Amino acid sequence: MTTSVKDKPGNVPVELTSFIGRRHEIAEARRLLATSRLVTLTGIGGVGKTRLAVRVAAESRRSFTDGVWFVALGELHDTALLADTVAAALGLPDQPGRSVSDRLIDHLSTRQTLLVLDNCEHLLGAVAVMAQTLLRSCPELRIVATSRELLGVDGELVLRVPPLTVPDASQTPPLEAMPQYEAVALFVARATAALPDFRLTEANCAAVAGICGSVDGLPLAIELAAVRIRAMSVAQIMERLTDRYRLLTVGSRVAPTRLQTLRSCVDWSYELCTAREQQVWAWLSVFVGGFELDAAEGVCPEGLVTDDFLDAVGSLVDKSILVREQAGEVVRFGMVETIRAYGRERLRESGDYARAQRRHLAWYERLVLQAQFEWISARQIDWIDRLDRERPNLREALTFSLTESVLDTDPDANAHIVNALWLFWSYRGLLAEARHWMGRALASSDDARAVERALTLYGDCVFAGMQGQLDDAAARAARCRALAEQRGDVESLEMANYASGYLAVFSGDLTAAVEPFRTALASAYAAESNLTGTGLRIALVTGGLLGLAIATGLSGGREAAAECHEKILAITTPRGEFSFRAYSSWALAVTTLQAGETDRAASLLEQALRLLRQLKDPVMTGWCLESMAWIAIRGGEPTRSAVLMGAAETLAQTVGRFSVTLPYMLGNHDECVQLTRDALGDRAYAEASRTGAAMSLDESIAYSLGDSRTDKPGTAPVASVLTPRESEVAGLVAAGHTNKVIASMLVISPRTAQGHVEHILAKLGFTSRTQIVAWIAENQLDRQD
Repeated sequence: MTTSVKDKPGNVPVELTSFIGRRHEIAEARRLLATSRLVTLTGIGGVGKTRLAVRVAAESRRSFTDGVWFVALGELHDTALLADTVAAALGLPDQPGRSVSDRLIDHLSTRQTLLVLDNCEHLLGAVAVMAQTLLRSCPELRIVATSRELLGVDGELVLRVPPLTVPDASQTPPLEAMPQYEAVALFVARATAALPDFRLTEANCAAVAGICGSVDGLPLAIELAAVRIRAMSVAQIMERLTDRYRLLTVGSRVAPTRLQTLRSCVDWSYELCTAREQQVWAWLSVFVGGFELDAAEGVCPEGLVTDDFLDAVGSLVDKSILVREQAGEVVRFGMVETIRAYGRERLRESGDYARAQRRHLAWYERLVLQAQFEWISARQIDWIDRLDRERPNLREALTFSLTESVLDTDPDANAHIVNALWLFWSYRGLLAEARHWMGRALASSDDARAVERALTLYGDCVFAGMQGQLDDAAARAARCRALAEQRGDVESLEMANYASGYLAVFSGDLTAAVEPFRTALASAYAAESNLTGTGLRIALVTGGLLGLAIATGLSGGREAAAECHEKILAITTPRGEFSFRAYSSWALAVTTLQAGETDRAASLLEQALRLLRQLKDPVMTGWCLESMAWIAIRGGEPTRSAVLMGAAETLAQTVGRFSVTLPYMLGNHDECVQLTRDALGDRAYAEASRTGAAMSLDESIAYSLGDSRTDKPGTAPVASVLTPRESEVAGLVAAGHTNKVIASMLVISPRTAQGHVEHILAKLGFTSRTQIVAWIAENQLDRQD
């Protein structure tokens, strides 16, 4: 029984347009990849490095048991977030007390994986250091990088990606021979997509060959030319292109010829736009990672945003300057990097670049403040989805807000954005990113208003506690307290008490947590606006009630916890809010579970999970699944418990090991694992846990609610669990060979053979070679069946 290619893990992007040519480059890239563990595809912008890398990755999936993973770096400009970006693409956790680099090494050290790092040139030094570190520590890892420059790492092999093949400029080939040239095939494919009636004919083949030759076979240039077929004949395109190149022959003679060609092509595309479209192109280049129409209308100056603004945007889509993307029910627009960089250059030339950055920052500040204002409402899920889509632009705005010019004129902008995003970061499990920006905000200036700074300190305290970094949490709480006492205002003092309360919860001192929460809540309830308004103030009160419910409930105060739960529901239910209702139901569930009321606890957890099914919050879903596992083992369902524990562990690994953050949960976790292992045995436990670990968030919720049953997990095939080398070693163990004999047969050292056996035992949850023999026998039987 083997795993098909489409079932292998990974995230290789799906190709939305036909892939033309490149047979030689694909074969060469795969040959180099078999020779070296690092292959870099180099070439100028627009030559097709990314498309080639994606195709090579897709065709190589069968060779990498643990998947092929694509990491887009073109929109990342902060090297401090490089490792986090790679970890996020791999779905790795935030682990308390461990660096992201260590987590990457730990994850990849025993996995047979291909990593594609795309668009590295602007992060060259940082990518080189990371690649070298990973390759030295992870023997089964291979990397394909795309960059305008080689990385300069030991052992790196470079494939320079050439333009597509073109016909001889001096003599047009016969019509039947034209499709063999890749540039011609690409032009015809894209022209046909733009104008279905287009055909390559005797009458137009010379002009097509001329266009392809004039742009030196560059894919981006060809695609920009081909789309003009909607408005011009092939001969007209060729004429305009030739004239434009003649005009640019007085340009820089020291720049690489192909770079001049690409520049000329984009210049030409720019000249084909109307003056209004050129302005819109330039202004829209301030966005990163795409944008929606309301953002475009909000950032572009009033003179551009008139009744026909949408027509201008639509025309830029038609001309392939903008790319239209469908994100669920929402339409977004984007630019390829070369087009965006060109637009920014034009924006700088016009003197409007700084103004555009400020308008971009101001618009995203308004967006997140509006999200904060409407957070405790039925729009909560919509806002989470929107902020998810806008993460690259939010990073751009945050970076700009920390520049000296902004800090001098608008020191509150950064704090506004950071504080408005902290609930979003929490619900998406983006703790590392949240703490990165909060740390930069706190280090940037002391000029922000005290209440803004106190809120940032409170948020960072909670995130540090969720990561298990209690020293950091304590330092933030102490700083928040000192600031509040210095300032003396009610709101800052509330923040300080909330921070102290959560610090005590994460430290395991539940009794010490009660008083700070009660003090903060008494102050909040004294201000009627905290309960009748919307947004942040309500979220703070609700969060304080949740903290008090956890502290009182787990320390035996069931009635006090239930009272907090009712207050949370009274605030959130009429407003149609999701997250706090789910969190509160979980908190009350663990309190009732501690008191032995398993039926009531199960009902509360089901309520939480039905909300989480819509919210898709991996943090709280993992907590609820873990709690359901405790109920299952107490109810005599060890297999169900193991499946739920496996599902919870997978979610924990995508966002951090939250299930062991609270001391109370740590004890229950360890007890549940032990009781379930004792009931099932190591092998059955491992199989059931793997079944749960393979579930998606939606699948795990469906299973926990009884919408699907997996109480009898099938035996996982060898290929889905072990690497090809481990499968080979396992087969030799099953044949009765010793480590020494296996080493001799595979031409490896005995120590390496022993390491493979130990990895096999660990992955399968076994303790002896005899269990491996039985495992192999069962899998062979499954294949025969």
